[in-house]
Amino acid sequence: MTSKIETAAFAKLAEWKDAFNSGNAAGCAACYEENALMVATPFGEFRGRAEIQAFWADLVAKGFADVAYTDTKIDILNENEAVVSASWTMNNAKGIITHEHWVMQADGTALLREDRFEAQG
Repeated sequence: MTSKIETAAFAKLAEWKDAFNSGNAAGCAACYEENALMVATPFGEFRGRAEIQAFWADLVAKGFADVAYTDTKIDILNENEAVVSASWTMNNAKGIITHEHWVMQADGTALLREDRFEAQG
């Protein structure tokens, strides 16, 4: 049986991918907690929705699109938290996601508290 956090995390992850693929950086940032941490190797660290949104807006403006995940794994930490890892590809880049820490919110949705990934090409 699928847990509530797994369902909520994958629903929000699908929302994030749809936002990115449609060029909606604000929609991407809305999938993060207000004070979330994103570590994007080799680009740097970004804290909070404003910095995270600026990062995604820059990528979209540079023509990055068509993100897809493969080899997706989820580790359920407890009823309210899960960590997702995966490989990813875009139209002109690829990499790995080492740590997407999803946390259940009071409204029953999940948001990213911490996002760690690497671009590898």
